Amino acid sequence: MNALHCSDAPLLAGETIGILAGWGRYPVLVAEAIRRRGGRTAILAIRDHADAVLEPLADVHGNVGVAEIGKAIDFFRRAGARRATMAGKIHKSRIFARSAWVRHLPDWTGLTTFWPHFVSRRRDNRDDSLLGAITAAFDSFGVAICPATDFAPDLLAGDGLLAGPPPTGRQLDDVSFGWRLAKELGRLDIGQTVVVRNRAPLALEAIEGTDECIRRAGRLCPAGGMTVVKVAKPGQDLRFDMPTIGVGTLESLAAAGAITLAIEAGQTILIDEPAIVAAARRLGISIVSCHDREGVPLVDAAALHAA
Repeated sequence: MNALHCSDAPLLAGETIGILAGWGRYPVLVAEAIRRRGGRTAILAIRDHADAVLEPLADVHGNVGVAEIGKAIDFFRRAGARRATMAGKIHKSRIFARSAWVRHLPDWTGLTTFWPHFVSRRRDNRDDSLLGAITAAFDSFGVAICPATDFAPDLLAGDGLLAGPPPTGRQLDDVSFGWRLAKELGRLDIGQTVVVRNRAPLALEAIEGTDECIRRAGRLCPAGGMTVVKVAKPGQDLRFDMPTIGVGTLESLAAAGAITLAIEAGQTILIDEPAIVAAARRLGISIVSCHDREGVPLVDAAALHAA
């Protein structure tokens, strides 16, 4: 069984696409998009993460532990899925929880995939390293891991002011300052989000995730007025770990007192864009979507007043 390379073919009518589904609405939207385009879905829900609402959207459904790589490959092969995608968040804090290994015990393929990263001093356990090893394992068995946006391109953010009031000059200064920090954080494969105020960093994202990073900034700066910047990593692998925002992100901003969210155009997933726009307007939060130019946000002044 040879894998279909991601860019080789569009979604074919009746083709079965595998979805390795984590937490959140993202895998739901991907499944809906595949079905609208005439595809079939083989959805493998990651235990303790995926929403039960996914099951009715699946032509074939199963469950898997996060380290059961062999079981996942076998599931997609039996379903006839030559292309698959990863969609949804993996809560790393749950993976590191006490006794989590009992529910996420690796199978033999998972063990041989991850073991070199735990025993070799030349390898690390950063997201890109581990996810790259997983995709290589899938590919070796004839299942190509593709970007979810290959099947749901409408989820990508456009550019300009997406919602809320036009940002002030001071807010744009914070966007530019935070952008450089976030790109460097991403280059080191640590996180994608930073929170700044008056060109001072308040919080940098690591294992805790975007929402908790924003909440921490709110605790450190109760006066509010912060800018949150969330960007793609330099050389972002579009197959996994793309920046994603939803209504929950905006609610975290509002609770922390942040007033601006800057994201990267064409590199950020918007979960239910109309709901995001409505929430931003209701909460008074500006969402600015910029293209990246060598680590600097490209801001179109005219577009910032077009929302």
